Amino acid sequence: MRLPGYGTLIPVALLLGFAPFYPEPHLVGKVRMLLAGTLSRPLDVFDLFWHTWPFALLLARIVIDLKGKRGAS
Repeated sequence: MRLPGYGTLIPVALLLGFAPFYPEPHLVGKVRMLLAGTLSRPLDVFDLFWHTWPFALLLARIVIDLKGKRGAS
């Protein structure tokens, strides 16, 4: 599987992960709900997933790149 480059992943993660920016990013609100145990509506769970997946792809890209560099040494 080939992941997009950092030039794509970082802006997408920042824009989608933190949209809407005002009054509070959805991701911040959904994580608060998750930690408080109030994340129960299916729409809220989907919203958490939707705003988190770009960060998951970015993390996967970082891990793959680090493993590749470690194996090349």
